[in-house]
Amino acid sequence: MQQHISLYELNSLVANVISTTIPHSYWVEAELSEGRENRGHFYMELIQKEEGTNTPIARASAKCWRTTWSQVKPYFEKITGLQVRAGLKLLLQVHAQFHPQYGFSWIVDNINPEYTMGDMARRRQEIIRQLKAEGVFDLQKELRLPLFARHIAVISSETAAGYGDFCNQLENNEYGFAFDVTLFPAIMQGEQAERSIIAALDAINKREEETDCVVIIRGGGATADLSGFDTLQLAENVANFPLPVITGIGHERDESILDMIAHTRVKTPTAAAAFLVGHLAGTLQRIETAQERLSIRTRERMEREHLRLQRLSANIPTLFSLVRQRQEMRIERKLQRITVAVAERQTKGTHRLEMLATAIPQALQRNFAERRHRLEMLSQRAESLDPDRLLRLGYSITYYDGQIVRNPRQLRTGDRLTTKTEKGCVESTVV
Repeated sequence: MQQHISLYELNSLVANVISTTIPHSYWVEAELSEGRENRGHFYMELIQKEEGTNTPIARASAKCWRTTWSQVKPYFEKITGLQVRAGLKLLLQVHAQFHPQYGFSWIVDNINPEYTMGDMARRRQEIIRQLKAEGVFDLQKELRLPLFARHIAVISSETAAGYGDFCNQLENNEYGFAFDVTLFPAIMQGEQAERSIIAALDAINKREEETDCVVIIRGGGATADLSGFDTLQLAENVANFPLPVITGIGHERDESILDMIAHTRVKTPTAAAAFLVGHLAGTLQRIETAQERLSIRTRERMEREHLRLQRLSANIPTLFSLVRQRQEMRIERKLQRITVAVAERQTKGTHRLEMLATAIPQALQRNFAERRHRLEMLSQRAESLDPDRLLRLGYSITYYDGQIVRNPRQLRTGDRLTTKTEKGCVESTVV
Protein backbone atom coordinates (compact mmCIF):
# COMPACT_ATOMS: atom_id res chain seq x y z
CA MET A 1 0.00 0.00 0.00
CA GLN A 2 1.30 3.48 -0.99
CA GLN A 3 2.46 5.69 1.87
CA HIS A 4 0.19 8.70 2.56
CA ILE A 5 -0.59 11.44 5.10
CA SER A 6 -3.81 13.08 6.26
CA LEU A 7 -5.02 16.49 5.13
CA TYR A 8 -4.43 17.86 8.63
CA GLU A 9 -0.85 16.60 8.51
CA LEU A 10 -0.38 18.19 5.09
CA ASN A 11 -1.76 21.52 6.24
CA SER A 12 0.35 21.36 9.38
CA LEU A 13 3.40 20.75 7.18
CA VAL A 14 2.50 23.83 5.04
CA ALA A 15 1.97 25.88 8.20
CA ASN A 16 5.43 24.88 9.48
CA VAL A 17 7.00 25.78 6.12
CA ILE A 18 5.34 29.18 6.02
CA SER A 19 6.17 29.99 9.65
CA THR A 20 9.77 28.97 8.96
CA THR A 21 10.29 30.66 5.57
CA ILE A 22 8.10 33.78 6.18
CA PRO A 23 8.63 34.45 9.87
CA HIS A 24 8.48 38.26 9.67
CA SER A 25 5.73 40.82 9.14
CA TYR A 26 5.63 43.18 6.12
CA TRP A 27 4.28 46.67 5.40
CA VAL A 28 2.07 46.31 2.31
CA GLU A 29 0.32 48.93 0.13
CA ALA A 30 -3.14 47.84 -0.98
CA GLU A 31 -6.66 49.10 -1.68
CA LEU A 32 -9.51 47.82 0.42
CA SER A 33 -12.15 46.46 -1.95
CA GLU A 34 -14.39 44.99 0.75
CA GLY A 35 -14.43 45.04 4.55
CA ARG A 36 -16.78 43.64 7.18
CA GLU A 37 -16.74 43.42 10.95
CA ASN A 38 -17.95 40.26 12.68
CA ARG A 39 -17.77 39.55 16.42
CA GLY A 40 -15.11 42.20 16.86
CA HIS A 41 -12.89 40.82 14.07
CA PHE A 42 -12.41 42.72 10.79
CA TYR A 43 -12.25 40.75 7.53
CA MET A 44 -10.73 42.40 4.45
CA GLU A 45 -10.45 41.80 0.72
CA LEU A 46 -7.37 43.56 -0.62
CA ILE A 47 -6.56 44.36 -4.25
CA GLN A 48 -3.87 46.07 -6.27
CA LYS A 49 -4.89 47.75 -9.53
CA GLU A 50 -2.82 48.31 -12.60
CA GLU A 51 -1.61 51.91 -12.56
CA GLY A 52 -3.92 54.24 -14.48
CA THR A 53 -6.69 51.61 -14.75
CA ASN A 54 -9.24 49.81 -12.58
CA THR A 55 -7.96 46.36 -13.56
CA PRO A 56 -6.91 44.27 -10.50
CA ILE A 57 -3.52 42.60 -10.85
CA ALA A 58 -3.39 41.08 -7.35
CA ARG A 59 -5.89 39.95 -4.72
CA ALA A 60 -5.62 38.69 -1.14
CA SER A 61 -7.71 38.12 1.96
CA ALA A 62 -6.69 39.52 5.32
CA LYS A 63 -7.96 39.40 8.89
CA CYS A 64 -7.52 41.70 11.85
CA TRP A 65 -8.26 39.88 15.07
CA ARG A 66 -10.43 41.48 17.72
CA THR A 67 -7.60 42.27 20.15
CA THR A 68 -5.67 44.14 17.44
CA TRP A 69 -8.70 45.70 15.71
CA SER A 70 -9.95 47.21 18.99
CA GLN A 71 -6.74 49.28 19.09
CA VAL A 72 -6.15 49.92 15.36
CA LYS A 73 -9.67 51.11 14.54
CA PRO A 74 -10.03 54.02 17.03
CA TYR A 75 -6.48 55.25 16.33
CA PHE A 76 -7.06 55.24 12.55
CA GLU A 77 -10.38 57.07 12.91
CA LYS A 78 -8.91 59.62 15.32
CA ILE A 79 -6.07 60.54 12.95
CA THR A 80 -7.93 60.43 9.63
CA GLY A 81 -11.49 61.12 10.72
CA LEU A 82 -12.53 58.22 8.47
CA GLN A 83 -13.78 54.74 8.99
CA VAL A 84 -11.88 51.94 7.30
CA ARG A 85 -14.02 51.47 4.23
CA ALA A 86 -13.89 50.20 0.68
CA GLY A 87 -11.96 52.41 -1.74
CA LEU A 88 -9.32 53.60 0.75
CA LYS A 89 -5.63 53.12 0.07
CA LEU A 90 -4.07 51.47 3.13
CA LEU A 91 -0.59 50.71 4.37
CA LEU A 92 -0.96 47.52 6.45
CA GLN A 93 1.53 45.59 8.53
CA VAL A 94 0.76 41.90 7.94
CA HIS A 95 2.25 38.50 8.62
CA ALA A 96 1.46 35.19 6.96
CA GLN A 97 -0.56 32.53 8.73
CA PHE A 98 -1.61 29.09 7.55
CA HIS A 99 -4.10 27.38 9.85
CA PRO A 100 -4.64 23.63 9.33
CA GLN A 101 -8.40 24.12 9.71
CA TYR A 102 -9.02 27.52 8.03
CA GLY A 103 -6.26 27.72 5.44
CA PHE A 104 -4.01 30.64 4.51
CA SER A 105 -4.58 34.30 5.53
CA TRP A 106 -2.65 37.51 5.94
CA ILE A 107 -3.05 38.67 9.52
CA VAL A 108 -3.13 42.46 10.01
CA ASP A 109 -1.00 43.70 12.90
CA ASN A 110 -1.28 47.46 12.26
CA ILE A 111 -2.56 50.15 9.82
CA ASN A 112 -0.66 53.39 9.16
CA PRO A 113 -3.20 56.30 9.05
CA GLU A 114 -0.58 58.81 7.78
CA TYR A 115 -0.24 56.85 4.56
CA THR A 116 -3.98 57.12 3.93
CA MET A 117 -3.82 60.84 4.66
CA GLY A 118 -0.99 61.21 2.11
CA ASP A 119 -2.94 59.32 -0.51
CA MET A 120 -5.90 61.64 0.06
CA ALA A 121 -3.58 64.63 -0.45
CA ARG A 122 -2.34 63.19 -3.75
CA ARG A 123 -5.91 62.71 -4.91
CA ARG A 124 -6.72 66.32 -3.94
CA GLN A 125 -3.93 67.59 -6.19
CA GLU A 126 -5.15 65.45 -9.07
CA ILE A 127 -8.71 66.79 -8.68
CA ILE A 128 -7.41 70.38 -8.61
CA ARG A 129 -5.36 69.75 -11.75
CA GLN A 130 -8.40 68.30 -13.53
CA LEU A 131 -10.66 71.21 -12.51
CA LYS A 132 -8.15 73.69 -13.90
CA ALA A 133 -7.81 71.66 -17.10
CA GLU A 134 -11.63 71.78 -17.51
CA GLY A 135 -11.52 75.57 -17.07
CA VAL A 136 -14.02 75.59 -14.18
CA PHE A 137 -11.69 76.21 -11.23
CA ASP A 138 -12.34 79.99 -11.17
CA LEU A 139 -15.92 80.11 -12.55
CA GLN A 140 -17.43 80.95 -9.15
CA LYS A 141 -15.02 83.88 -8.72
CA GLU A 142 -16.52 85.46 -11.86
CA LEU A 143 -20.02 85.67 -10.32
CA ARG A 144 -21.15 88.82 -8.51
CA LEU A 145 -22.87 88.59 -5.16
CA PRO A 146 -26.08 90.68 -5.43
CA LEU A 147 -25.93 94.00 -3.59
CA PHE A 148 -29.06 93.11 -1.61
CA ALA A 149 -28.19 89.46 -0.84
CA ARG A 150 -30.94 88.65 1.67
CA HIS A 151 -32.46 85.41 0.39
CA ILE A 152 -29.98 82.77 1.57
CA ALA A 153 -30.09 79.04 0.78
CA VAL A 154 -28.17 77.09 3.42
CA ILE A 155 -26.82 73.56 2.98
CA SER A 156 -26.12 72.05 6.38
CA SER A 157 -27.14 69.41 8.83
CA GLU A 158 -30.39 70.51 10.47
CA THR A 159 -29.15 69.59 13.93
CA ALA A 160 -25.64 71.00 13.56
CA ALA A 161 -24.60 73.61 16.11
CA GLY A 162 -22.93 75.54 13.29
CA TYR A 163 -26.28 76.05 11.56
CA GLY A 164 -27.79 77.41 14.77
CA ASP A 165 -24.83 79.77 15.23
CA PHE A 166 -25.20 80.95 11.64
CA CYS A 167 -28.91 81.72 12.04
CA ASN A 168 -28.38 83.49 15.39
CA GLN A 169 -25.62 85.64 13.93
CA LEU A 170 -27.87 86.73 11.05
CA GLU A 171 -30.93 87.30 13.19
CA ASN A 172 -29.15 89.37 15.84
CA ASN A 173 -27.00 91.49 13.56
CA GLU A 174 -26.26 95.01 14.81
CA TYR A 175 -27.88 96.69 11.78
CA GLY A 176 -31.25 95.02 12.16
CA PHE A 177 -31.11 93.55 8.65
CA ALA A 178 -33.78 90.95 7.93
CA PHE A 179 -32.56 87.83 6.15
CA ASP A 180 -34.68 85.10 4.58
CA VAL A 181 -32.89 81.80 5.31
CA THR A 182 -34.02 78.49 3.79
CA LEU A 183 -32.35 75.28 4.95
CA PHE A 184 -31.68 72.45 2.51
CA PRO A 185 -30.67 69.60 4.85
CA ALA A 186 -27.69 67.45 3.87
CA ILE A 187 -25.25 64.98 5.37
CA MET A 188 -22.07 66.94 6.00
CA GLN A 189 -19.53 64.16 6.64
CA GLY A 190 -18.85 60.59 5.68
CA GLU A 191 -19.34 58.68 2.46
CA GLN A 192 -22.81 60.08 1.77
CA ALA A 193 -21.82 63.76 2.06
CA GLU A 194 -21.03 64.22 -1.65
CA ARG A 195 -24.29 62.77 -2.93
CA SER A 196 -26.36 64.54 -0.26
CA ILE A 197 -24.87 68.00 -0.93
CA ILE A 198 -25.28 67.61 -4.71
CA ALA A 199 -28.96 66.70 -4.16
CA ALA A 200 -29.37 69.89 -2.06
CA LEU A 201 -27.74 71.96 -4.83
CA ASP A 202 -30.17 70.47 -7.36
CA ALA A 203 -33.09 71.45 -5.14
CA ILE A 204 -31.77 75.02 -4.80
CA ASN A 205 -31.25 75.28 -8.56
CA LYS A 206 -34.97 74.73 -9.07
CA ARG A 207 -35.60 77.84 -6.91
CA GLU A 208 -32.83 79.95 -8.42
CA GLU A 209 -35.09 82.95 -9.10
CA GLU A 210 -35.93 83.36 -5.40
CA THR A 211 -32.37 82.83 -4.09
CA ASP A 212 -29.44 85.28 -3.95
CA CYS A 213 -26.64 82.94 -2.86
CA VAL A 214 -25.83 79.54 -1.34
CA VAL A 215 -24.03 78.98 1.97
CA ILE A 216 -22.49 75.58 2.74
CA ILE A 217 -21.64 75.35 6.44
CA ARG A 218 -20.39 72.73 8.86
CA GLY A 219 -18.85 72.76 12.32
CA GLY A 220 -15.26 71.89 13.11
CA GLY A 221 -13.69 68.46 13.29
CA ALA A 222 -10.67 66.49 12.18
CA THR A 223 -9.00 67.56 8.93
CA ALA A 224 -9.91 64.27 7.32
CA ASP A 225 -13.60 64.97 7.98
CA LEU A 226 -13.29 67.30 5.01
CA SER A 227 -12.73 64.38 2.63
CA GLY A 228 -16.36 64.55 1.55
CA PHE A 229 -15.66 68.07 0.24
CA ASP A 230 -12.63 66.93 -1.78
CA THR A 231 -14.45 65.06 -4.54
CA LEU A 232 -14.38 65.89 -8.24
CA GLN A 233 -18.13 65.57 -8.80
CA LEU A 234 -19.04 67.92 -5.94
CA ALA A 235 -16.40 70.44 -7.02
CA GLU A 236 -17.71 70.41 -10.61
CA ASN A 237 -21.30 70.93 -9.41
CA VAL A 238 -20.35 73.92 -7.27
CA ALA A 239 -18.02 75.42 -9.89
CA ASN A 240 -20.79 75.39 -12.50
CA PHE A 241 -23.56 76.52 -10.11
CA PRO A 242 -25.32 79.70 -11.35
CA LEU A 243 -25.41 81.36 -7.89
CA PRO A 244 -22.47 82.47 -5.72
CA VAL A 245 -21.52 79.74 -3.23
CA ILE A 246 -20.04 80.70 0.17
CA THR A 247 -18.34 78.01 2.26
CA GLY A 248 -17.78 77.90 6.00
CA ILE A 249 -16.96 74.23 6.51
CA GLY A 250 -13.66 74.12 8.42
CA HIS A 251 -11.27 75.81 10.76
CA GLU A 252 -8.64 78.28 9.65
CA ARG A 253 -5.99 75.60 9.20
CA ASP A 254 -8.22 73.48 6.92
CA GLU A 255 -8.98 74.18 3.27
CA SER A 256 -10.92 71.76 1.12
CA ILE A 257 -11.19 71.73 -2.66
CA LEU A 258 -14.73 73.04 -2.21
CA ASP A 259 -13.24 76.08 -0.40
CA MET A 260 -10.85 76.65 -3.28
CA ILE A 261 -13.46 76.74 -6.04
CA ALA A 262 -16.18 78.56 -4.02
CA HIS A 263 -17.06 82.20 -4.66
CA THR A 264 -16.04 83.10 -1.08
CA ARG A 265 -14.40 80.95 1.59
CA VAL A 266 -14.66 81.83 5.29
CA LYS A 267 -13.50 79.93 8.36
CA THR A 268 -16.69 79.03 10.20
CA PRO A 269 -20.50 79.27 9.96
CA THR A 270 -20.50 82.39 12.15
CA ALA A 271 -17.88 83.93 9.84
CA ALA A 272 -20.19 83.17 6.88
CA ALA A 273 -23.02 85.01 8.62
CA ALA A 274 -20.71 87.91 9.45
CA PHE A 275 -19.64 88.07 5.81
CA LEU A 276 -23.26 88.33 4.61
CA VAL A 277 -24.06 90.98 7.23
CA GLY A 278 -20.91 92.89 6.26
CA HIS A 279 -21.81 92.67 2.57
CA LEU A 280 -25.25 94.12 3.21
CA ALA A 281 -23.70 96.74 5.49
CA GLY A 282 -21.38 97.67 2.63
CA THR A 283 -24.39 98.11 0.38
CA LEU A 284 -26.04 100.29 3.03
CA GLN A 285 -22.84 102.34 3.28
CA ARG A 286 -22.81 102.83 -0.48
CA ILE A 287 -26.44 103.96 -0.39
CA GLU A 288 -25.81 106.36 2.47
CA THR A 289 -22.70 107.73 0.75
CA ALA A 290 -24.63 108.21 -2.46
CA GLN A 291 -27.48 109.81 -0.51
CA GLU A 292 -25.05 112.21 1.17
CA ARG A 293 -23.43 113.09 -2.14
CA LEU A 294 -26.83 113.63 -3.72
CA SER A 295 -27.86 115.84 -0.81
CA ILE A 296 -24.66 117.91 -1.12
CA ARG A 297 -24.99 118.21 -4.89
CA THR A 298 -28.66 119.18 -4.55
CA ARG A 299 -27.88 121.80 -1.93
CA GLU A 300 -25.06 123.23 -4.05
CA ARG A 301 -27.31 123.34 -7.09
CA MET A 302 -30.08 125.05 -5.15
CA GLU A 303 -27.62 127.65 -3.87
CA ARG A 304 -26.38 128.34 -7.42
CA GLU A 305 -29.93 128.60 -8.70
CA HIS A 306 -30.86 130.90 -5.81
CA LEU A 307 -27.97 133.22 -6.68
CA ARG A 308 -28.97 133.08 -10.30
CA LEU A 309 -32.55 134.01 -9.43
CA GLN A 310 -31.30 136.91 -7.33
CA ARG A 311 -29.24 138.21 -10.23
CA LEU A 312 -32.18 137.79 -12.55
CA SER A 313 -34.48 139.56 -10.07
CA ALA A 314 -32.08 142.49 -9.90
CA ASN A 315 -31.88 142.67 -13.70
CA ILE A 316 -35.62 142.27 -14.36
CA PRO A 317 -36.53 146.02 -14.18
CA THR A 318 -33.69 146.98 -16.53
CA LEU A 319 -34.43 144.08 -18.82
CA PHE A 320 -38.15 144.92 -18.79
CA SER A 321 -37.41 148.53 -19.68
CA LEU A 322 -35.19 147.46 -22.57
CA VAL A 323 -37.76 144.98 -23.77
CA ARG A 324 -40.54 147.59 -23.56
CA GLN A 325 -38.49 150.13 -25.52
CA ARG A 326 -37.67 147.54 -28.15
CA GLN A 327 -41.31 146.49 -28.43
CA GLU A 328 -42.50 150.12 -28.65
CA MET A 329 -39.96 150.83 -31.40
CA ARG A 330 -41.01 147.68 -33.17
CA ILE A 331 -44.70 148.61 -32.94
CA GLU A 332 -43.96 152.15 -34.17
CA ARG A 333 -42.05 150.81 -37.18
CA LYS A 334 -44.89 148.48 -37.97
CA LEU A 335 -47.43 151.33 -37.70
CA GLN A 336 -45.34 153.42 -40.07
CA ARG A 337 -45.12 150.56 -42.54
CA ILE A 338 -48.88 149.98 -42.27
CA THR A 339 -49.63 153.69 -42.80
CA VAL A 340 -47.39 153.85 -45.85
CA ALA A 341 -48.85 150.63 -47.20
CA VAL A 342 -52.44 151.86 -46.70
CA ALA A 343 -51.62 155.18 -48.44
CA GLU A 344 -50.02 153.39 -51.35
CA ARG A 345 -52.96 151.00 -51.55
CA GLN A 346 -55.43 153.91 -51.47
CA THR A 347 -53.53 155.79 -54.21
CA LYS A 348 -53.47 152.71 -56.42
CA GLY A 349 -57.19 152.12 -55.79
CA THR A 350 -58.08 155.73 -56.65
CA HIS A 351 -56.06 155.60 -59.86
CA ARG A 352 -57.67 152.33 -60.83
CA LEU A 353 -61.14 153.74 -60.21
CA GLU A 354 -60.32 156.74 -62.41
CA MET A 355 -59.10 154.47 -65.16
CA LEU A 356 -62.21 152.33 -64.83
CA ALA A 357 -64.46 155.40 -64.93
CA THR A 358 -62.86 156.39 -68.25
CA ALA A 359 -62.73 152.93 -69.75
CA ILE A 360 -66.27 151.70 -68.88
CA PRO A 361 -68.26 154.06 -71.20
CA GLN A 362 -65.94 153.32 -74.10
CA ALA A 363 -66.21 149.60 -73.42
CA LEU A 364 -70.02 149.83 -73.27
CA GLN A 365 -70.20 151.70 -76.55
CA ARG A 366 -67.98 149.10 -78.22
CA ASN A 367 -70.04 146.31 -76.75
CA PHE A 368 -73.34 147.91 -77.94
CA ALA A 369 -71.96 148.44 -81.45
CA GLU A 370 -70.74 144.85 -81.67
CA ARG A 371 -74.08 143.46 -80.49
CA ARG A 372 -76.04 145.68 -82.87
CA HIS A 373 -73.93 144.53 -85.80
CA ARG A 374 -74.41 140.90 -84.75
CA LEU A 375 -78.20 141.36 -84.57
CA GLU A 376 -78.21 142.82 -88.05
CA MET A 377 -76.26 139.86 -89.35
CA LEU A 378 -78.59 137.39 -87.65
CA SER A 379 -81.61 139.26 -89.00
CA GLN A 380 -80.25 139.07 -92.54
CA ARG A 381 -79.47 135.37 -92.10
CA ALA A 382 -82.94 134.65 -90.71
CA GLU A 383 -84.52 136.55 -93.58
CA SER A 384 -82.52 134.55 -96.12
CA LEU A 385 -83.76 131.32 -94.56
CA ASP A 386 -87.46 132.34 -94.47
CA PRO A 387 -89.53 129.62 -96.38
CA ASP A 388 -92.00 132.23 -97.70
CA ARG A 389 -89.12 134.06 -99.34
CA LEU A 390 -88.06 130.85 -101.06
CA LEU A 391 -91.64 130.23 -102.26
CA ARG A 392 -91.73 133.80 -103.64
CA LEU A 393 -88.59 132.98 -105.61
CA GLY A 394 -90.45 130.07 -107.32
CA TYR A 395 -89.44 127.18 -105.10
CA SER A 396 -91.94 124.62 -103.66
CA ILE A 397 -91.88 122.37 -100.61
CA THR A 398 -93.27 118.80 -100.60
CA TYR A 399 -94.60 117.23 -97.36
CA TYR A 400 -95.46 113.67 -96.48
CA ASP A 401 -97.44 113.13 -93.35
CA GLY A 402 -96.50 116.64 -92.15
CA GLN A 403 -92.74 116.16 -92.69
CA ILE A 404 -90.63 117.70 -95.45
CA VAL A 405 -89.64 115.09 -98.03
CA ARG A 406 -85.84 115.18 -98.32
CA ASN A 407 -85.18 111.76 -99.95
CA PRO A 408 -87.63 110.35 -102.56
CA ARG A 409 -86.35 106.83 -101.83
CA GLN A 410 -88.16 106.98 -98.53
CA LEU A 411 -91.54 107.15 -100.33
CA ARG A 412 -93.64 104.20 -101.43
CA THR A 413 -96.28 103.72 -104.08
CA GLY A 414 -99.61 105.06 -102.88
CA ASP A 415 -98.18 107.61 -100.42
CA ARG A 416 -100.16 110.89 -100.35
CA LEU A 417 -97.99 114.03 -100.79
CA THR A 418 -98.72 117.74 -100.31
CA THR A 419 -96.72 120.27 -102.33
CA LYS A 420 -96.76 123.90 -101.13
CA THR A 421 -96.21 126.79 -103.58
CA GLU A 422 -96.45 130.62 -103.32
CA LYS A 423 -100.10 130.62 -104.46
CA GLY A 424 -101.36 127.39 -102.80
CA CYS A 425 -101.01 123.63 -102.17
CA VAL A 426 -101.18 120.67 -104.58
CA GLU A 427 -102.17 117.08 -103.48
CA SER A 428 -100.55 114.14 -105.31
CA THR A 429 -100.10 110.33 -105.02
CA VAL A 430 -96.86 108.36 -105.59
CA VAL A 431 -97.25 105.81 -108.47
